[in-house]
Amino acid sequence: MPVLRPLLILLFLVAIAAAPSEGARRGVPARDAASAGEQEVLKDFEAILDLWRDGRYEELYQRTSGGKDGKEKFANRLASAPRKPACCWEKIQEPRVSLKSGKSAVVQARLGFEVSTPGTEFVTKSIHLKREGSGWSIAQSDLYSLADLTSKKRRYKYLPIQPKK
Repeated sequence: MPVLRPLLILLFLVAIAAAPSEGARRGVPARDAASAGEQEVLKDFEAILDLWRDGRYEELYQRTSGGKDGKEKFANRLASAPRKPACCWEKIQEPRVSLKSGKSAVVQARLGFEVSTPGTEFVTKSIHLKREGSGWSIAQSDLYSLADLTSKKRRYKYLPIQPKK
């Protein structure tokens, strides 16, 4: 009889853990699903990264806003960039979308890039997107920043500590 009591308690705990939650019984998914607007922003941002990765710069140019570069200069700069988006699961990780208005959104994510050295370089960035026409577009300056083409290059100079005389 003493063995039966722990067995019954264990069986009770398993039954409680296996029972569906109240949200699942009502048809609500277990994890919070992003709104349709947020999913659209994320899908368009992924499409922008895919166009860049595939070298389809003319189509990518149509998905950009702002910037003073023409199609040819834009394509040449991105083609010679030190970074380009990684493939598959490394491309976008942990994305969070914030809709600022019907025409503005921010995607914050950990983005993977292929660089000249083997491996993937990850960068966590917030990217601003604007709604234009039927889809979302990215600023040329944001693309150049992701490609590591910003005009402001950080230069670090190591100066050893000088002994006092």
